Amino acid sequence: MASANTSTESCTDSKMTLADAPPVSDQMGKRESNTALTSDSKTSLHLPDGFPPPPDGGLRAWTQVLVGHLVSFNSWGYLNSFGLFQAYYATTLSATPSSISWIGSLQILLNFLVGCVSGRALDAGYLRATLALGMLLQIVGILTSSVATQYWHLLLAQGICKGLGDGLMFCPAVAVVPTYFTTKRAAAMAIAAAGTATGGLVFPIVAQQLQPRIGFAWTVRVMGFVVVFNSVLILLLARARLPPRRAGPILEWRAFRERGYTLFCVGMFLVWWALYFAFFYISAFAKTHLGVDTSTSLTLLLVSNAVGAPGRIVAGLVADRYFGPLNVMIPGVSCAAVLMFAWAGVHSLAAFYVFCVLYGFFAAVVQTLFTSACASLTPNMNANGSRTGMCFAVVSFAALTGAPIGGALVQLNHGSYLYAQIFGGTSLVAGAAALLAAKFSYKRA
Repeated sequence: MASANTSTESCTDSKMTLADAPPVSDQMGKRESNTALTSDSKTSLHLPDGFPPPPDGGLRAWTQVLVGHLVSFNSWGYLNSFGLFQAYYATTLSATPSSISWIGSLQILLNFLVGCVSGRALDAGYLRATLALGMLLQIVGILTSSVATQYWHLLLAQGICKGLGDGLMFCPAVAVVPTYFTTKRAAAMAIAAAGTATGGLVFPIVAQQLQPRIGFAWTVRVMGFVVVFNSVLILLLARARLPPRRAGPILEWRAFRERGYTLFCVGMFLVWWALYFAFFYISAFAKTHLGVDTSTSLTLLLVSNAVGAPGRIVAGLVADRYFGPLNVMIPGVSCAAVLMFAWAGVHSLAAFYVFCVLYGFFAAVVQTLFTSACASLTPNMNANGSRTGMCFAVVSFAALTGAPIGGALVQLNHGSYLYAQIFGGTSLVAGAAALLAAKFSYKRA
């Protein structure tokens, strides 16, 4: 489901902005001990003068991976479970499926969009303060949604409040991870992003086991207690590595002058336009088209999230050892596109299980490598939070509109998912093409 699985992902002077940095080609070979080579772009990543290179391991480095994992668990893991909320709200609210999906889409929008601010806050040295504010909003959003009785209550609590909290936490927590690693970067970020899968398992299991016994409201509160426990660990363990870069703009607009970076942002927009539609509607499709009960529909959601864990680890290891994150992500997007088209031919529960397994795996590959691919296109690691946050902001509008567009297409086609499946598959194909163009643009640079 979702990554987003997702700011988180240095100039020669702490006051230097990306716009002031020398061209990538001019940076090659300078201060060899203070640079790291990325797998895709083959550009050197500058660190401040006299600052030691990333440790590429050690207790503190792997502790930040744990922090990223827990943040992904609390934000994207909860979001990846939106299928259970979609199915429940459809039976209790006087709202269309497309309207209900706006709640989850608004969460994704804010998760990404707020990354512009929270990513820059990381660069400026405000990691823990930003995380603390995000935690508070997450917890308030979950607990207030447990007592919501109307659609607009949920839009404010689960959509806006929880979404703001997610956005404040996710970008800085994930963007700090690549500053600790070089050769193990993609694997470390994959483990951090795997929190999306573990959260996407735990929250539906909580719902499946507790909702029939204690009701929906108390089930959501139990989910909130899990988030509180993780939040305490996050705040105790989170540590930034690079010195703060307080001067400079919030947005590094000159990044968009790089053709490869712009194409990457366009490609990720197209990918996220379609990626979450399946996660939002897995349970609803199973109930309305395959006639399964609520427990089985939640099991399908669990399956699609469960395979995300190995998908993320495999993607990170392969990217680190052999091909680089962008080279692994492009085939992952292409396979997701094929599966989205293939979904149109699913007419049995067994076939839908196969779809959920395969789509969950390849969607996890894409979500996991998003931030590490963006980091691999960033020559100046002190600007990584800002550049990742800007890409998140671009993607946020796709995430906001994708699932509602899919829901509207289902409604337009009288409950059939065919139009939505064609829309999703086409968008993923176009996204893969843009990412491929970004890759070759950097090769020619």
